[in-house]
Parts: sequence; structure tokens; C-alpha cells
Amino acid sequence: MSSTSVASTSTQLRVKELLREKGWTTKVLAEKTGMSESYLTHIKNGTRRWNEDSLRKLAQAFEISPIELFAERRQRTDDIESNVALPERADVDLKVQLVPVVGGIPSNPSPYNNQLQQITTGYKDSFVAVLNSTDASMFAYCVTNNVMAPTFVKGDYLIISPEVWTRSGDIAAVEYGNDTHVKDIMTVTYTEDFIVLESVNHKTAPIALVRGKDHFRIIGRVIERYQQFS
Repeated sequence: MSSTSVASTSTQLRVKELLREKGWTTKVLAEKTGMSESYLTHIKNGTRRWNEDSLRKLAQAFEISPIELFAERRQRTDDIESNVALPERADVDLKVQLVPVVGGIPSNPSPYNNQLQQITTGYKDSFVAVLNSTDASMFAYCVTNNVMAPTFVKGDYLIISPEVWTRSGDIAAVEYGNDTHVKDIMTVTYTEDFIVLESVNHKTAPIALVRGKDHFRIIGRVIERYQQFS
């Protein structure tokens, strides 16, 4: 597959799907966005690329975030980022990164390890579009149950960035445990002598780890929640 054909599909928007969900015609969408029916038809069919202004107007019309305009499933390539085309005309430096969806937390996130985790956990060819991030090791963790409800529920994608610094009160993917290493999504609080880990919904007792003694490390901070709507 050539880079041109990948670019034409990797940034296609879910306009057709969202119109069907809303029960709108292209004419209705044109009235709500102020864009022409002809231009919207091209965007809907993927025959013309969007720009930052049209992306913002479409998101406002559908009452969703710009990220949710992108199709969730992507065709894998050997070099994902270099094959993503940016809008032809944009007033801002809008960058789109395709982040692999994984069913488990990788121990050492990297483009290669994330892709291995993606395949082995059953999410091959599944990606989420994330705007304006440069973290190549970022991954989208798919919540597979309701243990963290109501904060996070089954089907949520948690965008996790290893490069973003985790401060007290942040939610992060962590690894802890001296005999057996446990990986989980927890709220992290730092004190002078301890690192306190709490469940995101505060339904279980917190875990206090002794600084410099108990094994603990941050894998990545949760920077965004991507919700799926049926």
C-alpha cells in the first residue's frame, strides 16, 4: 500500500456515521456548520481533506470532541506516524497521532512493545486518533470491565503517556509489589515517606508504599479518556 492511499484513509472522519446516528441530512449539517453541502459531501465520502476550521465546526455541530470525529479502527503500517497526512490548510499546527489500542498495560511502553501488546491482547489494527501529542510511546488502554466504575467503565479507552510527568492526585498506570509485580490504573499521591496508591473510584483501601524500599514505578499518566458510545 502506498503512503498516498494510507493518508487518504487514516484521517477520514466519521461524518457519515454520525449523520446516520443523528438522523440528519447533509443539508441539516450544512445549516448547523455554515459549510456548503458540496464540501460536506466530499468530507463525508473522504474525497476531500478537512482542515482545522472544519474539524472544529463539525465537532461543535455533533457536540463531541474533535478526537471523536476520527474513525476508531485504522490500518496498521510499519511506520504509522510518517503516513498520517495533516490538513492541507490549517490556521494552527494540528498534529494527529494514531495510538495503538491495547488490552493490557505494557511494562515498558515503546512503539514496538505497544504493537506487540496490541496484537497479543486481541486489538490488532485498532487505533485511536490523538491530537497534538509528540509521545511516540503513548498507548490507549481499553477498559475491559467495570471495576473502576463510575470513573471509568467498560469500553473506555484511556490514553496513557509515559512522557507526561505524574504529580500527586494524578491517575496513572503503575507497577508495584515486591514479590509479584502488579500493573494497574491507580490514583497516585506522594508524601515525604510514602507513595499512596488508591483505586480511581476509592472503593478499596489505599496501598501505602515506603519510598526507596517498596518496588514502585510509573508506567505512564492517564492524560485523556476516550468514551465509546453505542
